[in-house]
Amino acid sequence: MANPPSATPPGNLDPRCVPIKLDRPIPVGDEIQYPRYTAEEQAVWRDLYARQVDLLPGRAADEFLTGLNALDLARDRIPALADVSRKLEAATGWRVARTPGLLDAHDFFSHLARRVFPCTDYVRSRAELDYTPAPDCFHDIFGHTPMIMHPRFADFYQHIGEAALACKDAATEEGLTRIYWFTVEFGLVRNRGGLRIYGNGIISSYGEVLHSLTDQVTKLPFEPAVVAATPYDIWHFQDTLFIIESFDDLADRFENWVRRKIGRLAHAA
Repeated sequence: MANPPSATPPGNLDPRCVPIKLDRPIPVGDEIQYPRYTAEEQAVWRDLYARQVDLLPGRAADEFLTGLNALDLARDRIPALADVSRKLEAATGWRVARTPGLLDAHDFFSHLARRVFPCTDYVRSRAELDYTPAPDCFHDIFGHTPMIMHPRFADFYQHIGEAALACKDAATEEGLTRIYWFTVEFGLVRNRGGLRIYGNGIISSYGEVLHSLTDQVTKLPFEPAVVAATPYDIWHFQDTLFIIESFDDLADRFENWVRRKIGRLAHAA
C-alpha cells in the first residue's frame, strides 16, 4: 500500500513517506534508465508477483486482469519503466515518469493532468512483503498500470489530476483526495461474476486483498458526496470501501461532482 498524495504520516516519520517537491523535470518514457538492481531486489519482485497473481483470480476486477494480461509484465525481473511506458502510450496515450519517491500533491496531480504517471523504480524490502506504507515499484507497476490500460479509467485518472489543479478551497481539495483514495487506491466494482477489486492499494497488498471482500468491511454504494465526506486511515486495513457499478458510472458521477464543486474542466469545455 502507498500513501495518497496529500497524506501526512505520524510522528515516527518514514523518510520514504515525506512528499518530495520537484525542482527539475523527471525523466519520462524512453528517458528512464534501468537501475542496477541487486539479485535480492529481483527476487523480491518475483516473489511478490508470483504470490499476488495467484491470489487475484476471482478477487480482482476483470478490467484489471485484462490490463495485466495486455501489459505482459516480466515475472522474473523488475520491468523497465520505459517498456511499461511504451505499452501504456500505445493503449491509452499515457506515459510513465520515474519519480524519486512520494511526490508533493501539486507535482503529482500536474503529471496526472498531462497523462503522465509518476512511478518509483525501487522495490520494498523482504520484511515488507505483506505491507509497506511507502510507494514502491511493485505497488506502482503491478498495482496501478493495469488499470491505466483501461480507456475509461485512464480518462477518469487524468480528470482527477485536472480537478485537483482546479480546486479553489481546502475543503474541496480534501474531498477530492478522499475520492482518489476510495477509488484509485481502494475501489471495488461490481463485475458480472460478483464484487471485485480494482483499487491498486488493495491489489498490490496481500493482506488487503484477503481482508477487503470479507464481512469485516462495510461496503457502500459509490456516491461522490458521501465519499468526499468520509475520512480514512492509511496506517491500517480499511474498514469501509465503496462500490462502483461500472467505470462509465464512476466517470459520470465524478464529472457531476466536479461540476458542482469546482466547475467545468478544460477537457469538458
